[in-house]
Amino acid sequence: MSKKLGLIVPHDYKLLSIAAILEVFETANKLTSGTEKPFEIMIFQSKEQNDQGNIFGYKSNSIETSEIILDLILIPAFTTDNMSEMIKKNKNFIPWLQKQHKTGAELASFCTGAFLFAASGLLNEKLATTHVDACGAFTKAFPMVKLKPEETLTADGSLYTSGGSTSTFHLLILLIQKFCGNEMAVKIAKIFSIDLNRYKQSYFSTFRPNHLHNDTLVAMLQQKIESQYHTIEKLEEITKDIPTSARNMTRRFKQVTEFRQLNIYKILESKVQRNI
Repeated sequence: MSKKLGLIVPHDYKLLSIAAILEVFETANKLTSGTEKPFEIMIFQSKEQNDQGNIFGYKSNSIETSEIILDLILIPAFTTDNMSEMIKKNKNFIPWLQKQHKTGAELASFCTGAFLFAASGLLNEKLATTHVDACGAFTKAFPMVKLKPEETLTADGSLYTSGGSTSTFHLLILLIQKFCGNEMAVKIAKIFSIDLNRYKQSYFSTFRPNHLHNDTLVAMLQQKIESQYHTIEKLEEITKDIPTSARNMTRRFKQVTEFRQLNIYKILESKVQRNI
């Protein structure tokens, strides 16, 4: 079944951000054989905006009247430096974002879109990032958000943010990987010439892998990785207390976790190779 994807087109949106988002998800749909595409792309605006009707080739849905329940909502970057004024203009999106998240929607912001995201309160006590030049203003405006200025992107549960510039594409690839799998993510990365390995290791210390599985041994390993990552040099250091072989642990880990290509275990495996 197609995932219902909602892209908001607010006041002061950055056209380049909108274009990048649509291009990547439309490409994923085009690359999928068969009649059912992975994403049903929809546009959402506030009723007072002048773009009501068709925009970017899509019908514009009103956040005030639409009853569509979404799976994923995307918040683009903004053109203005006056984020306080931008939030006032787009205040109608805030209760809508809160309601959609409450009904199960995952949310992602790109670059300065994090300001509107944070204004909803959904990022309180959550990891987030934004454009490096906007981090000072962001911290002052939203002190309850765990801002990570140095990170390319963050993933905290079902909430995602990216930094500026090409970081948008790294978050898009992550979302494609989650909803469409590794093969599609690699195809998209090749088409848009995105370096899948351009992630700082500090990003992985904040990355939250999937814990929604029933494998207790994998859960034990995930907890150790997340709490001891910076001091781990060999796999044996974290697997010695787990009652199974390293090979079996690797197999089980890959079976139950999402984001296989980007998970922390891959980095630990590379450490082992360097120590052999």
